[in-house]
Amino acid sequence: MNDLDDFRAALRQPPAEPFAEPDLAAIMAGGTRLRRRRRALTTTAGLAAAAVVVLVFVFAVQLRQPAPAPVAQPPAPPTLSVPASTTGPSERPPLGDVVGTGILTKAGEIVFFARAIDEPQALPGIHFGLVAGFRSGTALQAALATNEVRGSDRSFGFHATDGGEVLQDQLIPVFGYFAGPATRITTTVHGKTVEATLAKWTEDPNVVFFWFDPVAVPDSASLTPLIAYDGGGKRLTK
Repeated sequence: MNDLDDFRAALRQPPAEPFAEPDLAAIMAGGTRLRRRRRALTTTAGLAAAAVVVLVFVFAVQLRQPAPAPVAQPPAPPTLSVPASTTGPSERPPLGDVVGTGILTKAGEIVFFARAIDEPQALPGIHFGLVAGFRSGTALQAALATNEVRGSDRSFGFHATDGGEVLQDQLIPVFGYFAGPATRITTTVHGKTVEATLAKWTEDPNVVFFWFDPVAVPDSASLTPLIAYDGGGKRLTK
């Protein structure tokens, strides 16, 4: 007998312990419990998913709710635009005479006048500034005020040069004042010498107001350094 015959003979031998019959009821019950457990998990998952859907739906509804109407705010108080160079209340009366320029506008004649400044702490050496405005009949309206911000307002030389801008739909001439015995003031615009119009301040004849024709000097940026001369034609400034 060879090995194959031995193997075939061993397969024909009955088992030492017979196999027990399968317990179909136990298998079915176990299978039922297994299926119920899975169903329960599936139901829990479904409830969880449903809860998520509800939460998402509620959140979406909340997102769709209109935002609360804003509470009405009281209107902001009106602000007054004052030129940066203006110092002191505009209702202060002029110091000395009001100087007319002869330049007529819809708002009235353009004029210049001095106005007192009383700021002993901030501007101890400054006691007046120069104002450009309009005069119509007896009414006087300030448009632009300018003054020194350091040193003395009557130290020798040019002071408070300003203008060359449109205010109240009117072009304000380039203007300023000179402290000293000037009788002629010039500048150069595009290579051409332009002379200013001068008027002595009645409060201090050593102070001279000056302004330029706005056609010849349209703005302060077009100026070259100003030059002042005395009555003998001597140049007072470099």
